[in-house]
Amino acid sequence: MVASQVPDDSSEQELDALWRATQDRLRASVPDSTYRIWLEPLEAIGIEGDALYLTAPEGIRTWAERRYCSLIAEALADGDSGVSRVVFTDERPEPGQGTAAGVELNPNYTFDRFVIGPGNRLAHGAALAVAEAPSEAYNPLFLHGPPGLGKTHLLAAIANYLGANAPGLSVRYTTAESFTNEFVAALRGAGPEAFKLRYRDLDVLLIDDVQFLEGKQRTEEEFFHTFNALYESGSQLVLSADRLPSELATLASRLRDRFEWGLTVAVEPPNLATRLTVLRRLVQEAGVEIADAGALSELANRIDANVRQLHGALTRVLAHASLMARPLSSELIAEVIPQARSAEATSVEEIQQRAAERFGISRAELVGTSRAATPLRARQVAIFLTRELTDLSLPEIGRLYGGRDHSTVLNSLRRVETGIGQDPEFSQRVDELRTAIHNPVGGDA
Repeated sequence: MVASQVPDDSSEQELDALWRATQDRLRASVPDSTYRIWLEPLEAIGIEGDALYLTAPEGIRTWAERRYCSLIAEALADGDSGVSRVVFTDERPEPGQGTAAGVELNPNYTFDRFVIGPGNRLAHGAALAVAEAPSEAYNPLFLHGPPGLGKTHLLAAIANYLGANAPGLSVRYTTAESFTNEFVAALRGAGPEAFKLRYRDLDVLLIDDVQFLEGKQRTEEEFFHTFNALYESGSQLVLSADRLPSELATLASRLRDRFEWGLTVAVEPPNLATRLTVLRRLVQEAGVEIADAGALSELANRIDANVRQLHGALTRVLAHASLMARPLSSELIAEVIPQARSAEATSVEEIQQRAAERFGISRAELVGTSRAATPLRARQVAIFLTRELTDLSLPEIGRLYGGRDHSTVLNSLRRVETGIGQDPEFSQRVDELRTAIHNPVGGDA
């Protein structure tokens, strides 16, 4: 259950008192590690009637909703406050003064939480310089590299830094996909004037995944004029993409040229030492004890593609450890995380073919339009594993599965995550398919 909007009819003092009391009861009812990993990160953001609205980072929110919704509701009911229902939402209150609304900022994406290594040191330094002196350091700043390496973290870190240290500046963080959707909606609605005001009266504009603009002629044209207006007024622009500007072949040449006016910096995959540092920090923050010294090295060696996959793998291991009451050990990691093949070796075509075979349908049915139960479920599982085993973004995955949009892909991921948490047989089926993809020889045995 996800709220359509964040309620606002309760006082902050009442909300804080209710949630603190509920947290105390939750802390007493579950193991310390469970509370620290899954319940402590939850944030109460409003009360509406008898419902308490909670949010958290996506992975934690989804798992907590599946596993602990009833437990939280019981803890609420024990407080005799009249609030007895729990509603999980992915929305947060509107950004504070000086920040223009855009794509939701992750508050955990800060410079302090960014793990620096040889592959991202220059990008981190350039982003910090821009945050400390907008329009005076590098303008525009263009970060490029495969998905999952920290580009989004750095863009959000700039926005969060400015929100905390320069509240008088108008800052907007968004994605090229969101920019496109807003522009199309404006054209179909009252017109583009309000859209232009939102984007051209800014001190800092941060746009993620600008490769999404390729092939969208009218949106490219609008972005070109937005870029010019901001640049000429002295506003700071920060952009990211999965490739160098010169490699965005179908993007208008005048946009590619402008992207290269400032500083262009690559973000490269983390080496083993950086991956280990990331894991140590995540485990420390979760308050989890490690059963043997080689556990984190085992995981860091198995997941070598990017930080996003590393974080996802650790979340899976922690979930298994919590459910089975087992310590975080090399043995558990070996059971939960198959020996990784390189990201390049796992193709979408291979995932689609394996999934189709497992569900007894053709690959054409899997990527087609059928809403029948078997093709639909097979498609959702294939999309889930494509997200997990490749570096593709959500829009890129959607295009490879029949031209589906970002929201459809996201819905598939959530449905599979829910199925894994609620249905052991389905969870085993997904694990078997994942193993077959990792080990194609004899994978259908």
